[in-house]
Amino acid sequence: MLHPIKRLLTQTLFQILGVLFLVFCLAVIYVIIYLLFSDAINAHYPYVGLRETVYAFLSIIFWALMISALNTGDFLLRNWKTATMQAAEFEIKAAQNKQLAAETELQALKLQLDPHFVFNNLSVLSELILRDQQLGYNYTESFAKVYRYLLVNAKKELISLREELKFLDAYLFLINYRMGGGSIFRVNIDRSKLDMLIPPVTLQLFIENALKYNRTEKENPLIIDIYTTDDEELLVSNNLLPLIKKPESTGIGLENIVSRYALLSDRKPVIEKTDNTFTIKVPLIK
Repeated sequence: MLHPIKRLLTQTLFQILGVLFLVFCLAVIYVIIYLLFSDAINAHYPYVGLRETVYAFLSIIFWALMISALNTGDFLLRNWKTATMQAAEFEIKAAQNKQLAAETELQALKLQLDPHFVFNNLSVLSELILRDQQLGYNYTESFAKVYRYLLVNAKKELISLREELKFLDAYLFLINYRMGGGSIFRVNIDRSKLDMLIPPVTLQLFIENALKYNRTEKENPLIIDIYTTDDEELLVSNNLLPLIKKPESTGIGLENIVSRYALLSDRKPVIEKTDNTFTIKVPLIK
């Protein structure tokens, strides 16, 4: 309840009006009966006069108002407790969402400041400039787009799939030249789903996860499929080429996306792993 005092006064006013209307109806009925049967009433109850009748009606009004007040108070108290609990739940969810957004931003900043990421891309860039200046220029543009996207959108709760795919194009451009053909990306997105929403940097985190835990070889490339379904889901699936030495998990990534969806949607991400494939399904939000 946003205005408990206003609600209390309104409820009380309606209760009083209801009681007075009920008493008025009873008074009308009493007058009609008294006028029709006044002789018989006076004969059997000669001592019941106007004063006693007024006292009786005042008693009825008093007890009716007392019962109404108790009922109104109980009703408002129960609703106040419910509203207080809901407000507390909203505050908890807001705090959790803020924390998860901060973790996502941290992950994005970590990528920006990761010396290996920067060094690898600069190394590739220097080679491309020596070999093909136009290709080097395109690589520089994609590198700048990736950083710009991370800086601008890392703090947002949701972003359109269209914007995420623009970032993905630049990000995959970097990866394809950096990996040297060890990975293949197949993107098949239904155009009708482009305006639906997902948490920013979702695709980057999923691709990073696939690259982190799998080998990338020209003879046996890592294949990553990114596509949408009729059930308004976005899927990222890859074949399994596990590394001999499994890298340590940072605890930020897939868990972060699952937790963020718990606050943003009733539908939850689904992770499926078979002997040959690893698939992540996330709902698209309208």
